[in-house]
Amino acid sequence: MGEIEYSEALKLGKKEYRSRISRGEFPYLPVLDEILSQADIRTEQNMGLVHVPLEFVVGTSTLGRTYSFAANFMPILDEETEFAIKWSNLADAQVNEGIRDPIKAFEYMNRYYVLEGNKRVSVLKYYNAVSIPAYVTRKIPKMSDDYDIRLYYEYMKFNEITGLCSVEFSKLGNANKLLALVGHKGRWNEDVKEKFAKVMFDFSKVYNFRGGNRLSIKLGDAITVFMEVYGFKAMLKMSESEYNTNIIRVWKEFAAEAEHQSVNLVLDPTEVQEKKSLLNYLIPQTPKKLKVVFLYPRDPKTSAWLYSHELGRNYLDDTFSDKLETSYVTDVNENNVEDVLNDIIKKGANIVFCVGPQMMNNSLKVAVAHPDVIILNCSLNAPHPYIRTYYGRMYEAKFLSGIIAGSLTDNDKVAYIADYPIYGMIANINAFALGVECVNPRAKVYLAWSTTKGYDRDKFLAENDIHYVSDQDIITPNDASRNFGLYKTTEKGEALNLVMPVWNWGAFYEKLLQSVLAGSYKNEGSSESKALNYWWGISSGVIDLICSKHVPYGLKRIVDHLKSDISKGDIAPFYGRIYDQNGVLRNKDQKEMTHQDIMNMDWLLDNVTGTIPSMDSLIDKAKTVVELKGVEEKNYNEDIILG
Repeated sequence: MGEIEYSEALKLGKKEYRSRISRGEFPYLPVLDEILSQADIRTEQNMGLVHVPLEFVVGTSTLGRTYSFAANFMPILDEETEFAIKWSNLADAQVNEGIRDPIKAFEYMNRYYVLEGNKRVSVLKYYNAVSIPAYVTRKIPKMSDDYDIRLYYEYMKFNEITGLCSVEFSKLGNANKLLALVGHKGRWNEDVKEKFAKVMFDFSKVYNFRGGNRLSIKLGDAITVFMEVYGFKAMLKMSESEYNTNIIRVWKEFAAEAEHQSVNLVLDPTEVQEKKSLLNYLIPQTPKKLKVVFLYPRDPKTSAWLYSHELGRNYLDDTFSDKLETSYVTDVNENNVEDVLNDIIKKGANIVFCVGPQMMNNSLKVAVAHPDVIILNCSLNAPHPYIRTYYGRMYEAKFLSGIIAGSLTDNDKVAYIADYPIYGMIANINAFALGVECVNPRAKVYLAWSTTKGYDRDKFLAENDIHYVSDQDIITPNDASRNFGLYKTTEKGEALNLVMPVWNWGAFYEKLLQSVLAGSYKNEGSSESKALNYWWGISSGVIDLICSKHVPYGLKRIVDHLKSDISKGDIAPFYGRIYDQNGVLRNKDQKEMTHQDIMNMDWLLDNVTGTIPSMDSLIDKAKTVVELKGVEEKNYNEDIILG
């Protein structure tokens, strides 16, 4: 019996060998010793006895046995050899009683290389076994900025917490996101593992049947995307039919995840003209008004940010009073946004603006279920085709504000007070610092975060002897403080306002709704697998900068001229040589930085004194927002990973 099986395995091995040769590829098993000769290994870790997925066993540890197998682990030695006899005996043992003896293997970058037991692996692969017991030693590379190594460190943390070897990811952040979605604190117990195994089996069965295994993402990425929409608890109760329906519904989310760059940035509004047909003139029509609803995390009067959006909503009422009606709901958060959305859609809402990134995740399920309703979220860099996001290129105004601050500072010091370390904020800080540097290369920008524990603005300014401050963009309605925009602190401790960056949300909402009314909104999202992020700047009128009478006339003329050049696209704030705090060149001479690089900044300019805060240093109300939209942390704790 074993001899017959060896003959069949030999055919598979020779076929693989010939196929590889014809493609100019190495036809034998990869050898770990050769791979590691080019790698920088930090240490080894004894993993003990592990049930290793056989699909991840890809090679041999040393050169000695590699020429006995083709690259698919099928044998290529003749049937008369001693090797063939031993392989045949193992095949008989597998049929009669099963191969139980563990192999020995090294794991490197979540792939396994056999030290002892190559024939056992070959036999089990021939019989399409799922896993094999193995005593594993992990070889851990040194941490670096290499994407695959960073991904591997994230996997190691996931593996330590879950004990799972078979779940892989191709996108940074997805492993941590999946852990958060499952919701179990600490290492997974057997009950959590059993529940997750059920979800993984049920999901993968339908997902692969629908062709998901042909996408370029890993199964771990796909189940994270799906769980982000429907939740872990709901997946535990889903029938096969429900999985089928829901996987079809969220297919665009899977396709977006598979894109190398899954977000399309719309940098300027599309000019639209509302066309009327002859029928419109012959038959007067009274179209039904669109219902537009704004969702706010709290009362707009308590927040400068929300108040600027409320002004935009009021502007819509004045501008489109004959075509739409607006309303708003307050106190909407990640816990109730799904119920709120379902309620307002039931009451006829056509367009919804969620003014808070914390609403994003729990809005997805509603957006998938109601593709006819337009739902947008005010945030940046969200890869969800079902929900478009919108934001402003405030960094353009901050660059100009930095030029004014650098020109006026009396001691080469300027303060920048930021709030949340999220996408877009780091670009604002760095653009301001670039503006300062352009006119005053000696000046330093001292960075503080208003959402960190123990933050005290007055103490921060006094300790660093700083008189010029860039603070929150606009005034809060219920707060009489004049600490907004760029200001100078006087000897009496008062704020002398110099510059105010402007968020003109009325202009944004007007132009977006014009595209909806004209029917061009859907055409902008013609790419089914990509999310659309509106990121408009000074050229659109959404962003502006207002100088007070306290800015010297000559300086104001220069800034106005630069603002005009930025609006026309003649000047880009992030241009030429740019170095970070560690002296790393982030942008080359005579080159304009890409918008994607600007959006994804997670580093600070070399003239900035301060750091991006860690999650632990933030106050509680900031953590939810930062968990969703915070810039990616690169400081992996290797000691935790290594146990």
